[in-house]
Amino acid sequence: MKMLMSLIALLSAALLAHAAPPTCYSRVLSLSKEITESFKALQTSKDVDPCVETLPRLYLDIHNYCVLTKLRDFVAYPRCERVIEVSDLKEKARSLYTIMISYCRRDLVFLTDDCSALENSVETSDEIDS
Repeated sequence: MKMLMSLIALLSAALLAHAAPPTCYSRVLSLSKEITESFKALQTSKDVDPCVETLPRLYLDIHNYCVLTKLRDFVAYPRCERVIEVSDLKEKARSLYTIMISYCRRDLVFLTDDCSALENSVETSDEIDS
């Protein structure tokens, strides 16, 4: 019985050691991918309000300093407020912006400040890696 309890304690300790909380970077990365995918789904949906076509493009690269401006502009865009999916997307974008400028301010490293890359890029990092 003592051996069984020791084995359970050892396995529990091993599981806890690998269950690290997400880092700021991983949270920002996952939220930016979620926002980008939601935006693409919204753009390609057939049951969407025509105002969605007028929304600014929302390709997010968290390694590009211009992403902060892109998020601010998207959240401040005055149209489509009556579309629930757009309001939800704006709320996620606002949340990502807040995380990036406050909670993770010192943890993030921007590799570029090429704003045109956020306007012209239609590839996601997954498509680039393949």
